[in-house]
Amino acid sequence: MRSPNSGEQRPDRGRLDPTYPNRTGTSRSAADRSGAADELAVIEQLRRRFESAVPLTERAGARTEVGIGDDATVVLVGASDERLVLSVDVCVEGVHFDLGVVRLEDAGWKSLMVAASDIAAMGAKPVAALMSVAAPVGTDLDRFGAGAAEASARLGCAVVGGDLSGGPVVSASVTVIGTLPDDGSPALLRSGARPDDVLLVTGALGSSAAGLRALRSDRHASGALVDAHRRPVAAVAEGLAARRGEATAAIDVSDGLVGDLRHLLVASGVGAALDHVPVAEGADLEEALGGGEDYVLLLAAPDPDRLRGAFAAAGLPEPVVIGRCTEEPGRLLLDGEPLADVGWRHRF
Repeated sequence: MRSPNSGEQRPDRGRLDPTYPNRTGTSRSAADRSGAADELAVIEQLRRRFESAVPLTERAGARTEVGIGDDATVVLVGASDERLVLSVDVCVEGVHFDLGVVRLEDAGWKSLMVAASDIAAMGAKPVAALMSVAAPVGTDLDRFGAGAAEASARLGCAVVGGDLSGGPVVSASVTVIGTLPDDGSPALLRSGARPDDVLLVTGALGSSAAGLRALRSDRHASGALVDAHRRPVAAVAEGLAARRGEATAAIDVSDGLVGDLRHLLVASGVGAALDHVPVAEGADLEEALGGGEDYVLLLAAPDPDRLRGAFAAAGLPEPVVIGRCTEEPGRLLLDGEPLADVGWRHRF
């Protein structure tokens, strides 16, 4: 594995190509020039609208513990205040998967697995899902369903319903329901990191982007990188171990390390100084920083030894330290140099 500390030639941090190689939609830099609305601004606008319509404290039948703005929502239901974790994710052909280089089975797998990844990032276990699929006439939805069923079996998360519709491209909206163990420990949020917390990731970065690069060069390519792109795996066991190991914050790396770390920093009101990026073998630093769709977890923890102990007890590889949180809100450095704002962001 290569890292910025390996002595190889590094790209200029201020001039990293911000084009996201792992999706087929608009890159962040191109969208910035187009005048399109920013994804985060739209989310905030909608959050204010929905919460003003029905305030959190007045929602019938359930009380909201964690609302819009994190990887998933946590609601308390029933007299016992059982905690359910809810998340919804959309996968769209041409944005999240390219049927020129992946199969319908892979698209079905990915649609469920990446929705479950948001549940994993909260330190919860996915238990049930609703899947709604739209597709053009003639699409073999049984193949799509076969991939989703394989992901369901891998996760132990039952697909219990959904809807079908015609549409111009294949797309799936997946709602996943998860549960938090009844031990009183809080869900992992993006907002819990504090200065001097150690930052860690649960695996190497850049695999999926490198796999897509290989497939676009040769659609018959194979190997670990291609598998990482076609069949990502939600880090459910890692999320449960991170919560037991008293991580203070977590997010899954779907939009790229830099983009998702910035989400965590903004939510927590801290900065970060990185000194190591674990780059997957066959990927490059740019793909590790901005490629995205790795679905490893990015964690903050005050006691990395306690965190490593929880991972060891679960039989998991120990997470890799990449840096530390600082007191400068939003400031992100790698080897002492500012990092360019790379990664994926939808535009509307």
